[in-house]
Amino acid sequence: MSILNLKNKFSKIKNHWQPKIIAQMNGSDLRVVKVEGEFIWHSHNDTDELFFVHKGQLIMNYRDKSVIISEGEIHIVLKGVEHKPESMRECEILIIEMSGTKNTGEEEGTWTAPNDEWI
Repeated sequence: MSILNLKNKFSKIKNHWQPKIIAQMNGSDLRVVKVEGEFIWHSHNDTDELFFVHKGQLIMNYRDKSVIISEGEIHIVLKGVEHKPESMRECEILIIEMSGTKNTGEEEGTWTAPNDEWI
């Protein structure tokens, strides 16, 4: 396995909310994504999600609270928990989740990105 450079990987992303796989391990995808604005409410019934904020700040909204995740911090969304990520300014995130997981979870629509694109 060669070394992966996150800065280089993020520089290749052109569109927000379109996660791209950079590596796989133990049945999980490591995905990079740039986000800005609000996403949709959704949940993942089969997997937890780990969010590592590489650059910027992410707000993870839950039905009963919001959590602010700053640069260099990690937050885990447990499987089955409804959530809605958002960011006031462009934010770069590394996500670790079970391979094949849709970015919109159990929801399907215009926000659903291909879950098998590599960068």
